[in-house]
Amino acid sequence: MKHLVLSLCIFSSFLSCQSNTGAKPPVTNKTDVTTLKQLFDTALTDGQCYEWLEVLSNDIGGRLSGSPEAQQAVEWGASLMKTLNFDKVWLQPVMVPHWVRGEKESAYFIANKQRYPVPTCALGGSVATPENGVTAQVIEVQSLEEAETLGEKLRGKIVFFNRPFDERLIQTFKAYGGCVDQRYKGASIVGKYGAVGVIVRSMTHSIDDTPHTGSMTYAALEADEKIPAAAISTRAANLLSEQLREHPALTYHFKQHCKTLPDAPSFNVIGEITGTRFPNRFITVGGHLDSWDLGDGAHDDGAGVVQSIEVLRLLRRIGIQPRHSIRVVLFMNEENGLRGGKKYAEEATKNGEVHVAALESDAGGFTPRGFSFDANHKNKELFMSWKPLLAPYGLHDMGPGGSGADISPLKSEHISLFGYRPDSQRYFDYHHSVNDTFDKVNKRELALGAAAMASLVYLLDSYID
Repeated sequence: MKHLVLSLCIFSSFLSCQSNTGAKPPVTNKTDVTTLKQLFDTALTDGQCYEWLEVLSNDIGGRLSGSPEAQQAVEWGASLMKTLNFDKVWLQPVMVPHWVRGEKESAYFIANKQRYPVPTCALGGSVATPENGVTAQVIEVQSLEEAETLGEKLRGKIVFFNRPFDERLIQTFKAYGGCVDQRYKGASIVGKYGAVGVIVRSMTHSIDDTPHTGSMTYAALEADEKIPAAAISTRAANLLSEQLREHPALTYHFKQHCKTLPDAPSFNVIGEITGTRFPNRFITVGGHLDSWDLGDGAHDDGAGVVQSIEVLRLLRRIGIQPRHSIRVVLFMNEENGLRGGKKYAEEATKNGEVHVAALESDAGGFTPRGFSFDANHKNKELFMSWKPLLAPYGLHDMGPGGSGADISPLKSEHISLFGYRPDSQRYFDYHHSVNDTFDKVNKRELALGAAAMASLVYLLDSYID
């Protein structure tokens, strides 16, 4: 009886929401409820994405753009989609940056004649240090603006950006967004003032000995102004800051061997199920195939890759014949250039393709919480009317917000962009670090995410023309 009452409440709430928003009502609520249940049941009892992720993570590993592993991942993705008998599978060529880390980095500082080792890693895109490394005094700053005010005082110094995550923010991506500018832009700001190096507190809540890499830029700096940039672990950052207060003249040393090679050829991997009614109108779902090289990229973004492929398999598995053409795109080079996302949008425009919606999974393989969307007012009302349908699966977080980096170049007034939003509390424990490995992914959470994404794609296909 309680299940019957719950179902009636869901139907009643859904009808009420539809009538209040004026959104296009479903043909039958019962059909949608049944279909979503089938998608979740199938994902949880007959899901494939966890096994795919094991191959991508453990057999191929970290997939930095331009690397042999990235090419292996391209071949793996194309082969898998062909095995799944998608209607079309093809590779979309794109030239990508090719940065290599080289030998393992090293760092330490000396304070009061005591040497303290520092866990460190080069930031993606950084230049190398001289062969014998860089040794200099350190100036600690909390922001780009503070560094700018110091100006010429930075000459000959290593600049230490040490702004931590704001622990008060429940949404950890907001905490990340509040700090990441120092990693990305730090070297471009202080290099013009003659600094000899940059070290940055790792972008994570965790206080540990694990450094987290990530992309950085030199912007418009001249070649002789480009300085080596590295991340250090949060525990080392705290210790260095403490020692600087007691010994402001301490010296810091770091060495790294990274370099940027000429751009390399690569590919976006695309699979498609052709629509029965609108074959030339597209709904795209995807994640990025590349990853950083320290771990195996299981959460960032192997999870999004396998979930996106699973969306199409699930729709097929329960017998859905979509009205629109549904594409899965495995984007290349999100981490240090966004070349794949830009290329996909460029080719879509060139070919006159009409995209009505796009969904990206790039926030880890954790428990589903909902979706953010970037859409016009009419479609916002429609999407919000789906909350009662999605709520039984824990998808309560529905509302306006960002989508995903790879699909953002598709943005226009006609397309609705979505970001899959799993629970974010653990993501930055692993993000861009050696800890981002397959064993950190839970099979059930990954499957629930794939089912949630498939449910949204089903609803989009059903109610958007």
